[in-house]
Amino acid sequence: MKRGIGVAGTITVDYHKIIDKYVEKGMLSNILSNTRGAGGCVTNTLIDLAKICNTIPLYAYGGIGNDENGQFVLKLLKENGINTRGIKVYDDELTAFTDCMIVESTGERTFFHAKGANRCFSYEDIDFDSINTDIFHMGYALLMEPFDREDEKYGTVMARTLAKIQEKGVKTSIDMISTENDRYPEIVQASLKYCNYVIINEIEAGKAVNIDPYGSDGKPDGNTIRKICEKILTSGVRELVVIHAPQGGWAMDSSMNFTYVPSLKLPPGYIKGNVGAGDAFCAGLLYSIYIGQSVEEALKIACATAACSLSEVDSTSGIKNIEEIIKLYEKYNAC
Repeated sequence: MKRGIGVAGTITVDYHKIIDKYVEKGMLSNILSNTRGAGGCVTNTLIDLAKICNTIPLYAYGGIGNDENGQFVLKLLKENGINTRGIKVYDDELTAFTDCMIVESTGERTFFHAKGANRCFSYEDIDFDSINTDIFHMGYALLMEPFDREDEKYGTVMARTLAKIQEKGVKTSIDMISTENDRYPEIVQASLKYCNYVIINEIEAGKAVNIDPYGSDGKPDGNTIRKICEKILTSGVRELVVIHAPQGGWAMDSSMNFTYVPSLKLPPGYIKGNVGAGDAFCAGLLYSIYIGQSVEEALKIACATAACSLSEVDSTSGIKNIEEIIKLYEKYNAC
């Protein structure tokens, strides 16, 4: 019997504010609309998974503040049938939130982020005895200060966490954030040897191994992506490395088999926002791994799930069930 999927890491509330223009310091811009939605690895990935298939047991692990935004997150997760007993409430912290300022005419986005309770949630807050899932996913590395800290034995606290979970016979997965950090390769590579799956974008993959993923045309180069996959895999990843970009998804398994699936050819006007596309891709892939799909089929479902996300401004509203996701792929696939 399948035991479900757990996700630990960042929990955020996103405010999507459409503005008429982005102005210089000291000037005024008009907010034309303001909507609130889920954000962060835990919230996005789990809600997406629940929408893809509502029969998978799902478990959330993370931190929120004792505030209205925290209650909003808990309500949203519970409404989607997600177990929230792994979420810790911090009385003296606010729930992390992001103001996403979106220029109406161009779609250009600027983010203002408050880390809040995400900077408190740590190794000690995880009830390891309660974890009995098939897959345990963590994200985002480089945005979870308590887990990015050095650990004498494992390299980082996140690596220690993943190792402890693997000892329970649970398969592990990680995602990370695109950011500038002198310790980027060090932090990421410490965790790789304790991962069954790594699901990241081309920027993160390149930073993890210090290889530029782009060709002369400014797009990800397939041959370079293959080299990056090989280097990440040989760093200790046990089963599968997956890299996604606007152009599609690439994967390499433990036998060095390399697979590419292009993104869908979406019609003009289809894309409303892209804030949740990476988490949606990840959810589609985790779902596919969970049910035993081939790597190629998993990439197809992941690309189609990301395309669903693009149809709405927020992170999770566009996600459909698996039957609708497959129909979307068949309608718009580029093959």
